[in-house]
Amino acid sequence: MPKLDSPSHPSSWNPHAQPHPHPHPHPQDHDHDHDHDESDTVSQLQLPPFYSPRPIPVSRAISELDLNSLSSTQSHTTMASPLKSTTATSQFQSELETDTSLPGLVSPAFTPPSTPGASTQRIPQPIVVDSTVPNGGCGQKKPKLLEELPEVNCVVRARIPTTIGGTEMFLHLYQNSEDSKEHLAIVFGNGIRSTSLDRPREGETDMDRLIRGAYTGRLYPGRTSSRAPENEDGESPSGKVIAQKAEEPVLVRIHSECYTGETVWSARCDCGEQLDEAARLMSLPGSGGGVIIYLRQEGRGIGLGEKLKAYNLQDLGSDTVEANLLLRHPADARSYGLATAMLRDLGQVDIQLLTNNPDKVRAVEGPNREIVVRERVPMIPLAWRGKTGGIRSQEVGGYLKTKIEKMGHMLQMEEVSESLQSTQI
Repeated sequence: MPKLDSPSHPSSWNPHAQPHPHPHPHPQDHDHDHDHDESDTVSQLQLPPFYSPRPIPVSRAISELDLNSLSSTQSHTTMASPLKSTTATSQFQSELETDTSLPGLVSPAFTPPSTPGASTQRIPQPIVVDSTVPNGGCGQKKPKLLEELPEVNCVVRARIPTTIGGTEMFLHLYQNSEDSKEHLAIVFGNGIRSTSLDRPREGETDMDRLIRGAYTGRLYPGRTSSRAPENEDGESPSGKVIAQKAEEPVLVRIHSECYTGETVWSARCDCGEQLDEAARLMSLPGSGGGVIIYLRQEGRGIGLGEKLKAYNLQDLGSDTVEANLLLRHPADARSYGLATAMLRDLGQVDIQLLTNNPDKVRAVEGPNREIVVRERVPMIPLAWRGKTGGIRSQEVGGYLKTKIEKMGHMLQMEEVSESLQSTQI
């Protein structure tokens, strides 16, 4: 094995350094000048032994794109495949001209997940709604509501540093009186707390409270009290904590579990994109934070197994509503009483609801309007905002079309038609 400190293997590699002159002064070596020049040129084109290719971020922007449309957009992308370049040398030299240092493997710019086409830097324009009047922007249907809200109990919460610009959130795990599932509240903001979590429990110690997350301020090695010192301001030394705007309704997203869209890169729906976009909007500077209620009701309430059967029916020609009905399920079997109860436990009354579904506005408010939705914030698919980014497939186009025509979602049909046409070009 050659020595790393030898002249042929320098310890530091400068891509812009000029080649050293030949160290041999003897005349007989001049005959080999031409050979040395060729070898020097080859050595400059070869990669150093410690060089590795530039890492490519794993993101929905790549994995969920319609493969048939890649050929039309490939010439406009900045990250071209090495196989498409004329030679490995030209690509290597162009990388050196744009960036002389290799990116860190844990750099935020290369840390998944990344929201496809996330170029919007502000929350979409809210729309004032009022469910107490017929034309209040909440649709005409009145969803069936529970007579009373279920009981919910926040069992534990934990601080989660995220890949979204270094923002931190608090993940709350809930149990309830309606089912045996563990539902979640994803909280962006240090002013939103759970009443049931903070409630003292019989026989517990301060360490018990610290472990289950019922503390104020921040945890640090050696802390023994669940109450923060008077001089602790709760600021994060390593991440950004979003401060809540008390004078404005909190931004809320009610999100139902979607394993296929969130985990295995499905382009049949936009659920994963919506979850990413909700978190990004709540992480924006000056946004005031927000709450994502994550309900474990897969496949609009029919479960993952039945949902996969519905996918097969869709491939046979049915749409998402028809497939559920053929399997003898409701078109939408979800309920939102748990979400209402969890929001109340988190101290929320007036909210902004991030949704296109008018039924969700009425359902989240509860049987006695325990929650009041003041404004609806639309969720515009990222693919509709520009020529790149977002999920682009014929399946997701048909899915959005069905949500508008048969489920009353408030989106512009013309944009769906354009989305469908773009995937067929």
